[in-house]
Amino acid sequence: MRNSYFGALSAEFAGTMILLLFGCGVVAQVLTAPADSPLGDHDSITWAWGIGVTLGVYVAARISGAHLNPAVTVALAAFQGFPWKRVVPYVIAQTLGAFVAALIVRVVYADLINRADPGHTAKTQIIFSTLPGNGGGGVSIPTAFLDQVVGTAILVFVIFALVNALNNPPLANLAPVVIGLLVVAIGMAFGANAGYAINPARDFGPRLASYITGYSTAWVDPNGTPYWWLPIVAPIVGGLVGGAFFKILVGRYLLPDDTEEQPVGREVVVEHGGDK
Repeated sequence: MRNSYFGALSAEFAGTMILLLFGCGVVAQVLTAPADSPLGDHDSITWAWGIGVTLGVYVAARISGAHLNPAVTVALAAFQGFPWKRVVPYVIAQTLGAFVAALIVRVVYADLINRADPGHTAKTQIIFSTLPGNGGGGVSIPTAFLDQVVGTAILVFVIFALVNALNNPPLANLAPVVIGLLVVAIGMAFGANAGYAINPARDFGPRLASYITGYSTAWVDPNGTPYWWLPIVAPIVGGLVGGAFFKILVGRYLLPDDTEEQPVGREVVVEHGGDK
């Protein structure tokens, strides 16, 4: 019963919730702090998101594989044999975990959010969900879409490389740590255009939570253009692109060699979330 189907969904919920508690929490701390406060900056945001990914993976990996990301789940189904019938339940569990985590952060930081942004505008909306230019504008929808495709493709490509037992993966159960560092690197390199959501559950769950708690413009960008769909569609496209490129460029060459000692390892799969 420990590794039952319900257990896998529960682990996806819990792992994604842990990821978002650290991710949304660090953005809330940075954005609601006074200008001269030492409570954090962009680097602390990227590191906390990466650490959140690592901890979320450790929570869920043994039971569910720790996808924590619909884009990863879909890519695994398309290229790694994950059952398609489990995709929708996994996505629902991931999204619910992100939703609950965002509600917790919203309640815990309610007073500071009201002080920093009583109108509940894009200034603090990005605590919960991504916006083009991190809420500052200046980035077109096509550019934001491409940014999310590229960021998620990198994520899935490298994850596939890290968890493949034939590809000399990290040993001593260090794959979650390396995947967390991968998310830190994506945030530091591709965080400006669209906030590196690279995870539909990480964006949609908190976006819904912010909407029902006072952010009336949660579904649009600062220009009033519907934006909620982009961090859902683009990461899924990017995940498929990254999975396909790994299979074409690397995966098809990772064949067991009966004349040599075989690599030993247990696959651990995950995802992210990203941020602002």
